[in-house]
Formats: sequence, structure tokens, C-alpha cells
Amino acid sequence: MCFENPARLSDFNPTNRNVIQKNVSICKSDKKKGILALLLLCFMATAARAQELEPRVYANIPKGMNAIALVFAHTTGNVLTDPALPISDFKLKANTLGTGFVRTFALAKKLARVQVAVPFTYLEGKARFRGMDTSGVRNGFGDARIRLGINLWGSPALDRKDFRDYEQKMIVGASIVVSVPIGLYYKDKLINLGSNRWAFKPEIGVSKRFKRVYAEAYTGVWFYTANTEYLVDKTLKQGPVLSLQGHVCYYFKNRAWIGVNGNWFNGGATLVNGRSSGDLRDNWRLGVTFSVPIARVHSVKFQFHTGAFTHSGYDYDLIALGYQYIFF
Repeated sequence: MCFENPARLSDFNPTNRNVIQKNVSICKSDKKKGILALLLLCFMATAARAQELEPRVYANIPKGMNAIALVFAHTTGNVLTDPALPISDFKLKANTLGTGFVRTFALAKKLARVQVAVPFTYLEGKARFRGMDTSGVRNGFGDARIRLGINLWGSPALDRKDFRDYEQKMIVGASIVVSVPIGLYYKDKLINLGSNRWAFKPEIGVSKRFKRVYAEAYTGVWFYTANTEYLVDKTLKQGPVLSLQGHVCYYFKNRAWIGVNGNWFNGGATLVNGRSSGDLRDNWRLGVTFSVPIARVHSVKFQFHTGAFTHSGYDYDLIALGYQYIFF
């Protein structure tokens, strides 16, 4: 689902995020069985914290749809998200199993959806902390993530029958994403799976269809509450982080699709007990996503993304394989 944590360290320090992203396939459908297959291309993904790579988030799908997803992600590199940490040469291997659920419904005659994602991660790594080599292991749940979104324009709330004749053009949507601090957290350590603070991201997105190609752009800002148990008794505060995403997806006749994904994020000035401790400025990530239906209500998805330019943290590679089941 998503890696989203400020790190801590006693042994070693990583910050994880596991994210179930949702992808939605909107195609022209003329047969009942085609409708279900085309819906399979929705939901699920993996990414890193404030920097998701989630294609098809605002695509139109029928109301009353439910999707359950499982995602396995393998991450290697530096997923350090807390610029306050005095850590260098940080290397991590993380295996994450993410579970997620999404439900669509009508809100003021517009299509709306709610998504819940929870990751469980095993990670191990090594780093240099204040000039000394250190290593360690973490194993447990990360912070949960909840997304509530609505397509404000160009996307009516349709049942399955009416949806067969729907053809997407331009869609404008909005979401609020909440990171819930339920993840494993040791207040005396620099490396944690949980962040021990809430985070909120209002976002707006646009999706435009060009025959078999869908072009999308989202922008949002993460806002964080204070962590008052940072290294036991310190207070960590972080400024807003601006995040931009872009996606171009191509749909094949069998309703499989492939997408090229990118994002940029900037900001996140961090204070520890009022003293400046770094930021997360000007980082870029690029990736690719491939999704294919394997039956009427089942699909699998592969995703890879990597750091294209890294100023601090996020210099890692991620490979993920996901499975999704849809029902009404």
C-alpha cells in the first residue's frame, strides 16, 4: 500500500511505505463479461509515502463496485524519508505484503470511492550512524492509509447496466488521503515502520482520454502533525510537501494496459525541537505499470519504479506484483 514513515534509529533506520494504489480501467464495453474484465484494471499499487505513483485514480467505474487486493513489494536502496536523521550510506531490503479494499458509491450523483490500505513489512538494512556502522531488522505493520475521493466533473455515478455505454472523455476529481499512525513505532529508535503522527493530503486530479490512451495529472500537498515522541522526548515537525504526478496509459483490445508514471515532490522542511534539520526538496521518481485481466473478476498487476533524481532519501528501486478481485 504505501511506505510512509518518519524513521527512527537505534539499530538501523528505514522508513517504509507500502501502498496499495488503485488503478481503474475505463474502456468502451459492449458485453456484460467485458464490463467486469475492464473493471479489473483498477486499484492497487505500491509506492513510497508522500510520493505515490498511482495511475487511473480518477477514472470512471460503476457505482456499487468492491475490490479486494493483495500486493507483494520488494524494495532495495534508501527509502529514508526523515531528513532529520543523522544517517549516511543507508541501504535497505524490504519485503512488504499490502492488503486493500475499495468501494464505489454515488455522492450527489457523482462517482465517489473510499479506499483503505494496510501494509505489513519485513525489512533489514545497514547504515553509518555518527561515523559508526550499524544494522538492524524491523518487522510489523506500517501506517494505514485511507483515501476518500469524488469525480467532480465528467464522471456520473452509473450502475453496471448504464456503464456499458459510457465512454470517458475529460474527468476532474478531488481526494483527501489520510495516513493513520498505527504502524510499529519505537520512540527510542531512529528506524521505524510507523510514523507516530497523522498526515493529510488534499489532492486534485485530471484524466483525459485520447482513444486508447489516457493522460493524467494530479497535484496535492501533504500536511503533517507533530511527532512529540521523536527520540523519546523531542518534538519533530515537518512542513508541507508538494507532490505532482503524471501518467500516460495505453489500453489494449483485451483490456490489459501499460502505463508510464512519474512524480516530483518538494518541501518538507523539518524542525527538531525548533532547530532546522533538513528537507525533501526536488526529488523525482519514474516508473512503469502493467495490468492484465486473467478472468472476469480477477486481474494481476506488475509495477516498477526508481529514483530518477534524489536530493535526500527516496533513492531506491521497487518491484511489486499485485492480485485483485472485484465483486458487486
